[in-house]
Amino acid sequence: MKRSRVNETIAQADDMIRSFGFTLPPFAYWTPEEFCANKSQADHIIEAQCGWDITDYGGGDFDAMGLFLFTLRNGRLADLQRGGGMCYAEKLLISKQDQLSPMHTHVIKAEDIINRGGAILVVEVFGSDAEGSFAGDQGGSVFCDGMRVDYAPGQKLRLAPGESVTLMPGDWHAFWGEGGDVLIGEVSTVNDDNTDNIFREPIRRF
Repeated sequence: MKRSRVNETIAQADDMIRSFGFTLPPFAYWTPEEFCANKSQADHIIEAQCGWDITDYGGGDFDAMGLFLFTLRNGRLADLQRGGGMCYAEKLLISKQDQLSPMHTHVIKAEDIINRGGAILVVEVFGSDAEGSFAGDQGGSVFCDGMRVDYAPGQKLRLAPGESVTLMPGDWHAFWGEGGDVLIGEVSTVNDDNTDNIFREPIRRF
């Protein structure tokens, strides 16, 4: 993506986030010089890869396949492995109308995907085979706002503002906005985008 499109997307995302009453933390607006000046105090922000992320998944068509993300906080894998400490992460995402976030799953991360406002969030779900690979003929079960929902292979869950789904490792999922753009909250276990995003089809970038 061109830097001009990235900057435009950041500005539009910030406006949408504010329109729903959310305010990003101060480091969201630091200049590169301010990051350098605060480096000794901001080591965790940098190491945890908090902040802005805009991806077209390497496909070159952001409107068709892409996602906006802002990682607000992210814990430590070492804490998760020992079973105590900062084992959680939180993000804000924006899925534009008909903008696909492609089919994927996670090995470690469990996550709540929450429609924080806007249009309908469509989440398409499939189950896994015995090895954890994508299974087009397998369904499963998830929790929507704490209520168990058994899903058929390829079922599309439609989440209105305020509604959510809990996805566990092995729940294959893709999502997009229906009828408009959607502000999404993600609350999860520790997030490692470099190793824990398993896509059905090869992509160039998570």
